[in-house]
Amino acid sequence: MSDLLYSDTEEALRDSVRHLFADRCPPESVVRVYDSAPQDFSEVWRTLAGELGVAGLLVPESLGGAGAGAREAAVVMEEIGRAVAPVPFLSSAVLATVALLRAGDTATVSALAQGELTAALAVPLSTAPGDPVAAVTGGADGLSGSVTSVAGAAEADVLVVPVAGRDGLELHTVPRNAAGVQVSPLLALDMTRPLADVSFSAVDSSCVGPADGPVADALRTGAALLASEQLGVARWCLQTTLDYVKQRKQFGRTIGSYQAIKHRLADLWFEVGAATAAARYAADTCARGDEDADVAATVAQAYCSGVAVHAAEECVQLHGGIGMTWEYPAHLYLKRAKSDQLIFGTAYRHRARLAELVGLPPT
Repeated sequence: MSDLLYSDTEEALRDSVRHLFADRCPPESVVRVYDSAPQDFSEVWRTLAGELGVAGLLVPESLGGAGAGAREAAVVMEEIGRAVAPVPFLSSAVLATVALLRAGDTATVSALAQGELTAALAVPLSTAPGDPVAAVTGGADGLSGSVTSVAGAAEADVLVVPVAGRDGLELHTVPRNAAGVQVSPLLALDMTRPLADVSFSAVDSSCVGPADGPVADALRTGAALLASEQLGVARWCLQTTLDYVKQRKQFGRTIGSYQAIKHRLADLWFEVGAATAAARYAADTCARGDEDADVAATVAQAYCSGVAVHAAEECVQLHGGIGMTWEYPAHLYLKRAKSDQLIFGTAYRHRARLAELVGLPPT
């Protein structure tokens, strides 16, 4: 059994990422992604990817990456959740990078690791590990077809596209601005993680190799690490709510002194503690390539998504009137938590997959 406590290296990484987000994308800035002219956070991503090097955490040093692993990436995901940061770490540094790395596209992976390019894996973000992958068709005239609800497509330089080829599923790369590519941004519940529909019409592409294994690995890694983002959301909501009920007074007493509120927060504290264990174990088994990695990721997704939503709902409710206002950041966390419930499959889908993984017969 590996040590699930955070190492000094992981804590140092957390400190660097947290300070960057506090300085460059505080809540009052993040809320502007909902404006008619949304604020541009691309410079934050360039700093995060290039100067802090987080884009290459999952990439070996021989390809210009940090040579780290899923544990370090999970720490970054926690801080992204804590800040509801509008950066394409999950879509580019996790999903697209893992898929291309497994497929052997070393040139593109190296550029991604050094922050020179940003990529997006062209699959619906709701695709769960083990589910069939939506693919466009490839022919003599190029790629044709469409993919819905792709994360990070509008801000990507390169699209990583599963293609139904003659010999099975293939992985292709396409410049986002290539002729015949149309990216249509969607109005989503959580605009801090932009989604877009992508269509292809006779588009030239470069075939990287077979896609089944690389895409499956990318989805498994993404699901394992998403639990850490959900943990970051839940931790922020719990701590912020605790701070508030300790100083907010009603009828001459701080509201945190009322037994009903104590019980609600005690229950939430327990849930967040359990989510911490689940998310850390998922990241650790993923990092080590443990045989329990699939089960750990599935358990984490089945549990942590609900905890994040519960924490965000309690945050809104226990802040009372200000929790419902646009100016207070609680709604950002509720939107991220609710949208994260649908990423890589719902909790029900993960519980069903868990039954398959551990050999439980279907009811």
